[in-house]
Amino acid sequence: MNNIGVLMTCPMSEYLENQLENRFNLFKLWNHSAPKPDFLKTHSSSIKAVVGNTKIGADANMIDSLPNLEIVASYSVGLDKIDLGKCKEKGIKVTNTPDVLTDDVADLGIGLALAVLRKICVCDRFVRSGNWINGDFALASKFSGKSVGIIGLGRIGSAIAKRAEAFKCFISYHSRSKKPNTNYKYYSNIVDLAADCQILFVACALTEETHHIINRKVIDALGPKGILINIGRGAHVDEPELVSALLEGRLGGAGLDVYENEPNVPEQLFSLENIVLVPHVGSDTEETSKAMADLVISNLEAHFKCKPLLTPVL
Repeated sequence: MNNIGVLMTCPMSEYLENQLENRFNLFKLWNHSAPKPDFLKTHSSSIKAVVGNTKIGADANMIDSLPNLEIVASYSVGLDKIDLGKCKEKGIKVTNTPDVLTDDVADLGIGLALAVLRKICVCDRFVRSGNWINGDFALASKFSGKSVGIIGLGRIGSAIAKRAEAFKCFISYHSRSKKPNTNYKYYSNIVDLAADCQILFVACALTEETHHIINRKVIDALGPKGILINIGRGAHVDEPELVSALLEGRLGGAGLDVYENEPNVPEQLFSLENIVLVPHVGSDTEETSKAMADLVISNLEAHFKCKPLLTPVL
C-alpha cells in the first residue's frame, strides 16, 4: 500500500503521522508552500484517501479537487468538517473514531463541572499567589446531588449520565426522540430542560438543527445559578449571548472545551472567575490518541484490502 496516496489535512498526532508514513504515500497539506488549490491540483491523481479532524476535514471543494478520492477517515468522532452529502453523492466512504474517546470526553465534562462549582482553578491561583496567609478561601458549591440536564444522550451523553449518577445527581435529557431502556426524564423542549436543571451538558452532534441550540432563551432558562458545560462543538452555543449572560450575571458559570472560532476565544471571558476554559482537549490523552490513530489506520487498511470498515459512517 506504499503507493497509495493519503492526504493528512493538518498536524494531529505524531504517532498517526508516523504510522501513515510507514504504510502509505503520505502528503502533509500544511508542509507545502503552494496554495491549497494548486497543491490539490498537482497531486489530485495520486490521493485516494483523506485523513482529517475537527479542525480541517474534507469540504466540497477538496472533495471535488480529488477525482480519485475513495475514503475520508476522520481522526475524531465529529463529522461537521466533512461534507457528507458530497461524499454520499460521489460514493466516497467515511469513517470516524467513536467509542475510543467516549470515556475521556465524559471525564472532562464531569471535571469541568467540578472545577466550576468547586472553584478549583480559582483555588489554585489563591494558593499560588500567597493569599491563603491572609485568610481562608470563600465557600464554593457542591456537585453531588445536583440536577443534571444532558443535551444528546448518545455515547458521550450516556457516559456523562453514568458518571453523574455516581454523584447522586438527578438526570434528565433532551434528544431527537425519547430513548428506550432508560429511567432518565426526557424533555422534548430544551428550554424546559434548562429551566429544570442546575447543570446543563452539551453532548450532541453538531448539525444544522443543533447549531446555536444554546441560545438566549436556553441560557436565561438555566439562570443565574445554572452552569453550562460544553464538550460538544463551539457552534452549539451562541457565543456572544453566552458572553453577555456571563458578564451580566444571567448565567451562574460555564465550563468550556470548545469555542465558535477556535483557537480564538472571547477575551471578555479571561477575567471571569466563574468559568473554566480548556483548549479543546476532550479526547487528548496519550492512551486515547493512540487508540484513535490505530482506528484510523485500521479503517484505511480495511478499505484498501477490500474488507469491511470498522467504524463506517458512509
